[in-house]
Amino acid sequence: MPVVPGPGTGSGNYLRHIMTIPVFVLNGPNLNMLGTRERGIYGNKSLADIERDCLAAGGKLGLAVDFRQTNQEGVLVDWIQEAAGSAKGIIINPGAYSHTSLALPDAILAVDLPVIEVHISNIFARESFRHHSYVSPVAAGIICGLGTGGYLLALEALKPLVAAA
Repeated sequence: MPVVPGPGTGSGNYLRHIMTIPVFVLNGPNLNMLGTRERGIYGNKSLADIERDCLAAGGKLGLAVDFRQTNQEGVLVDWIQEAAGSAKGIIINPGAYSHTSLALPDAILAVDLPVIEVHISNIFARESFRHHSYVSPVAAGIICGLGTGGYLLALEALKPLVAAA
């Protein structure tokens, strides 16, 4: 069995490793195209850039971030269900599935975890079909229109919700 350095042994990471709270950051369709897709709306950062930012911010907040992306609705549902057994909360950017999926809110209700919905663009300043999200009514909060920094704000917002759980 490996020896884990304890307090006072020079390892500043000791408490961080035992006190991290697992959270999922889930991304839906076309978000893998960030950095090249409609830069005027979504900015220049790639999804890999956002993942790096989330991992760094999560570490500072004591959150162990599991960052994922899929273009398939059913995979998002599977990941939401998986979170019930391995995470304390979820940040989700469901992309276009926000406006079309009934399966995502059903899955969120089934797992009973705090969820923060994120959108890079302001969905209310765009086409009218984007103004409604099926995810929003079952989310603890929504962050939209603040660019990719919305993910970091979501981590900060999620921290007290998962720390209390």
